Amino acid sequence: MAQAHLLVLATGGTIAGVAGSALRHDYRPGQIGVEDYLEKVGALGLEARLVGRQIANIGSEDIGAAIWTRLHEEISAAFADPECEGVIVTHGTDTAEETAFLLDLTLPTTKPVVLVGAMRPADAVGYDGLRNFANAVRVASDPEAAGRGVLVVMGDRVFAARDVRKVRTRGTDAFRGFPRDAVGLVTPSALDWFGAPWRAGEGAQYAYHAELPEVPILYIYGGIAPDAAARLTSEATRGLVVAGVGEGNMPEPLRAELVRLRESGVAVVRSSRLDEGLVDREPEDDANGFIAARALNPQKARILLQVLLANGVDDPAAIQAAFDRR
Repeated sequence: MAQAHLLVLATGGTIAGVAGSALRHDYRPGQIGVEDYLEKVGALGLEARLVGRQIANIGSEDIGAAIWTRLHEEISAAFADPECEGVIVTHGTDTAEETAFLLDLTLPTTKPVVLVGAMRPADAVGYDGLRNFANAVRVASDPEAAGRGVLVVMGDRVFAARDVRKVRTRGTDAFRGFPRDAVGLVTPSALDWFGAPWRAGEGAQYAYHAELPEVPILYIYGGIAPDAAARLTSEATRGLVVAGVGEGNMPEPLRAELVRLRESGVAVVRSSRLDEGLVDREPEDDANGFIAARALNPQKARILLQVLLANGVDDPAAIQAAFDRR
């Protein structure tokens, strides 16, 4: 079988991190450059031709609009290059789900795009980065990966961007999916998909905008002050995501404040601070003008709301319809 031509876009993270000792817990992410990393993985005998490009070399807690824009530009150029058959993005695990989801919303599905990271630095005992990377090569080399949107490969499993979430601070099994779990199982030598591609031949769902509207997340907790939303927002705020208790619930005084915020033109989305569970529309949402996040967690609800607002979608019913399609 001919080798696939893959572009590797490196952003840093633990997969490129170094501790200085195989036994230390603390480490510095983003210490290995992409050329050195590809030289390291070259010894694995992977069946792919890899071309690397360094986008950043930082921990993913520092990734934001500038790097998202650069990634989108580089991947769009790769899609236009007939020689490139897929893209791998090495990324820190802390915000991988947000980057993956943003790219998923704003890229076509004609070629595989795979995010991959690691939970242990490169010089740690049991470094998982090499295996995860080899698995990502296997996925990105498979034509069946196209049409599934942006994918995240971690711990021998393949997740769709809309489902994936990091659920543990440690351990190589730190990722899972909701409402769907893995959409495939992968090893460096085998790949099994669960079902056919669900977005085959689709273009981008939304146009990409380098500048996204301001949308903060309000975390609900016992005893929260009614003016918490007012202290979190400004004149520039276009939307607000509530990380509510239970099924997106909040205290009544705060709800009343959010209704006033909504009446001023700010889109309000109810999500849950819980790890799993649907947030469905409630009868009061119609009167309040709120949007229910459905299966999206607060950080993904924020990304979708930003993309919708940037594309001129600001009617609550239209926003709700977009969340219902996730």
